[in-house]
Amino acid sequence: MKCPFCHDLENKVIDSRLTKDDGAIRRRRECLKCERRFTTYERVEEVLPLIVKKDGRREPYDRAKIVAGLKKACEKRPVSATAIEHAADRVERHIQERSEKEVVSSVVGEAVMRELHKLDQVAYVRFASVYRSFQDVGEFMRELQDLVKEGRRSRGGRRGQADSSSA
Repeated sequence: MKCPFCHDLENKVIDSRLTKDDGAIRRRRECLKCERRFTTYERVEEVLPLIVKKDGRREPYDRAKIVAGLKKACEKRPVSATAIEHAADRVERHIQERSEKEVVSSVVGEAVMRELHKLDQVAYVRFASVYRSFQDVGEFMRELQDLVKEGRRSRGGRRGQADSSSA
């Protein structure tokens, strides 16, 4: 591990701990040359599949694209960066659990939509409107009506009706 201060390669590990989500190991290190301390995080490198796009192109899975899409949909909404990161984690886990070398992009898009549906309904509708490329207002309205009906079923009649006016 290269020291971020003097760039020497010799250092020692002072402390190791699992992170709160057990997804990485946090290591506190001390450079043997400049004696400054720094922290590193170690996580298992998982082999992720290629994503097959609509036009047939294949490109490597890119977590940054998932996070960017989630952030864009959640822009100016009361959704924390931590919640977005956790949603991206779940999408990534879903893709890994398929154990396939290639995954169609629609599988990724649907997984993102499921996560947004749980996070924030306005963000979900924003993403759906772009992802599903609604051809007309009627398609968009049907999606909204389904969302309102689902909200009423899961929350009870009165609250779901109040929420539909803010969407």
